[in-house]
Amino acid sequence: MKAVVLEAADKPLVYKEVATPTLAADEVLVQIKAAALNRRDYWITAGKYAGIKYPSILGSDGSGIVAQIGDSVDKLWLNQEVIINPCHNWGNHADYQNRDFTILGLPDDGTFAEYVKVKAEYLYHKPTHLNWEQAAALPLAGLTTYRALFTKGQAKKGDTVLITGIGGGTGTFALQWALAAGCKVFVTSGSGEKIQRAKEMGASAGVCYKAQDWAQELQHFSGGFDVIIDSALGNGFEKLLDLSKPGGRIVFFGGTAGNIPPLNGRKIFWKQLQILGTTMGSPDDFKGMVDLVNKHKIEPVIDEIFPLANAQKAIDKMENSSQFGKLVLTV
Repeated sequence: MKAVVLEAADKPLVYKEVATPTLAADEVLVQIKAAALNRRDYWITAGKYAGIKYPSILGSDGSGIVAQIGDSVDKLWLNQEVIINPCHNWGNHADYQNRDFTILGLPDDGTFAEYVKVKAEYLYHKPTHLNWEQAAALPLAGLTTYRALFTKGQAKKGDTVLITGIGGGTGTFALQWALAAGCKVFVTSGSGEKIQRAKEMGASAGVCYKAQDWAQELQHFSGGFDVIIDSALGNGFEKLLDLSKPGGRIVFFGGTAGNIPPLNGRKIFWKQLQILGTTMGSPDDFKGMVDLVNKHKIEPVIDEIFPLANAQKAIDKMENSSQFGKLVLTV
């Protein structure tokens, strides 16, 4: 089969022939129709991710058709159109992942290939209103933001929500999930064009975080936030305490802008704030995300589609953070 392979640090991805995976009894072989990029894939290609091994086939997100099944897998899965939950071995605790937790695409070979093998338990039926590219865009970013917004942030109808750094896959999904739940949503971005795109999708307003008074502007527009979803951290994180309403929840994943700066703990305890870390999501979170997509017929935002052979071009675009929505590969 053809696959995109990372052969060494700081070298371009290579499109080449590799062996088709062989199955264990509880595994299936999915013929990939489309795969999507995540920031994780970029960091791996840049050599800035834990546990990198070479060679590797990256890719956590994928949609496709079950082409082959292991001996112990229900035969009803054969020829089904599916998406794949990339979070494996979550464990028995809803609040946190197992020590054996892994993400598809490292250490196990991922979806940037014509075929991928996974255990049957990680299969979910593809939402019928989505095409292959839209379905492939869902899994990792959709799951991460679903857990952040609802499981950790406890967002509900009528809440006021802030999403920082709108534009990438997680930001656009968080916006779509919050709007579907009946929340009033505000955004920040370094790009006026991305703010305008978010407003066209339903955001009430947005501000440029490069402005010196961005937090004051947001406070004026919104009156404060019940839930804040952040994936940047950095010096701006301190201002999120002031923007939170009493009892507010600040949920974060990632840290592209640096570490958390010194915070005034008095604001946190006096306002009864919660600062919550999250990553990926449990099987229940994944099911909840798929159910939300099906109920509201949500269509993921796709910025650009590339042929699988041009995966390196997609990685290069992600490095520049110029996209609005997901970058997808067709197979």
